[in-house]
Amino acid sequence: MSRTGNTPIEIPDGIDVTLSETNITVKDNSGEKQFKFSKDLIISIENKKILIKPKELNKKTKMIWGTTRSLLNSIILGCSNEFKKTLKLVGTGYKAVLQGKILKISAGYSHDIDYQVPEEINIKCQDPNTIEISGANKAQVGQVAADIRSYRKPEPYKGKGIKYENEYIFRKEGKKK
Repeated sequence: MSRTGNTPIEIPDGIDVTLSETNITVKDNSGEKQFKFSKDLIISIENKKILIKPKELNKKTKMIWGTTRSLLNSIILGCSNEFKKTLKLVGTGYKAVLQGKILKISAGYSHDIDYQVPEEINIKCQDPNTIEISGANKAQVGQVAADIRSYRKPEPYKGKGIKYENEYIFRKEGKKK
């Protein structure tokens, strides 16, 4: 049995959830989001709560039951408050500047990296060494952060690179004389 799947999802005020045969539409003031779920699950809305149950308990439904509940919960949480990730640029001359919808990253290469920011994602650069990524879609925020980090991953000797704010870099000892 899925413990995650058994937990009902609370629907906050100001969010409208409609259910069709295999689709859920979540509407709020920022727009609407669609979520397609499996035919093997039964989803119902009762007393401002979304309940998810499998039609029959087998290996496949056990796998998708909790995952579906978690994905649907993150869509609803993203409507009420945005998900955020913060990246730090560590290194001499490493900086990021936002120009319209293009993020220019200088990360120690001979050229600047131009990253095209997706439509649903908001990026802020409070200072040249900090990038704050926010948006309603948790997976997309994480993917954008991972894409930006992949341009220069932190290295273990000096700790230079693009890292998450709360990430700890395991440092290695350098050459010995």
